[in-house]
Amino acid sequence: MESRLSLLFTFWVFVLLASCEQPKEHIAPAIHERDSVSMMTTYGVNTLISDSGVIKYRIVTERWDVNTIKQPSRWTFERGIFLEQFDDKFHIEGYIFADTAWYYDQLKLWELRGRVRIRNINGLVFRSEELFWDGIKHEFYSHKYSRVVTPERELEGTYFRSDEHMRHYEVTNSVGSFQSEDLEPEQEEPAKEQKNTPADTTKQEKTVRPAAVRHKATTKPVQP
Repeated sequence: MESRLSLLFTFWVFVLLASCEQPKEHIAPAIHERDSVSMMTTYGVNTLISDSGVIKYRIVTERWDVNTIKQPSRWTFERGIFLEQFDDKFHIEGYIFADTAWYYDQLKLWELRGRVRIRNINGLVFRSEELFWDGIKHEFYSHKYSRVVTPERELEGTYFRSDEHMRHYEVTNSVGSFQSEDLEPEQEEPAKEQKNTPADTTKQEKTVRPAAVRHKATTKPVQP
């Protein structure tokens, strides 16, 4: 009987001690990097963007994040972006597509990554994995392999720079293909007969044109 009382007393002491412990809250760790949180997230975006009161672009994207705490502040399009460009009369000048994009609003600089595609009204098609669009200098540039296709030619190179309308551009370290008529040599005039003149037995070697290391092109066809 005493052993039972002793066992019961021990049990109640254990229960009382357990009930005196402070309850523990299961809380997730705090987010210390405040700049990792966007101040605005929008899904299913199809909106027009104006510049100086004039509609310039249409943005279509699945997700648009705006973060003004990160330096520099930026808009983020992690699920791809489709951009249409308009002229002053609201006519479409071209479109831009990329898998991922960032727009640094204070710098007016676009950074496009992934499958970057551009097409303008002149039929020019640009392809690359990287493209920067400087809104202050009004130009595009890329430091990665790029390909430019027009109705007249195809160019490929590791560096690309152009105005933002894709009318004047340059490609360096490039290779390309042109229409055959652009490469036809001019026909030489027939040699005139020279009387009483001894034949010149010396032969002059033809000068070989050095390989071009920089190639500039415009949307105008190359003249023969």
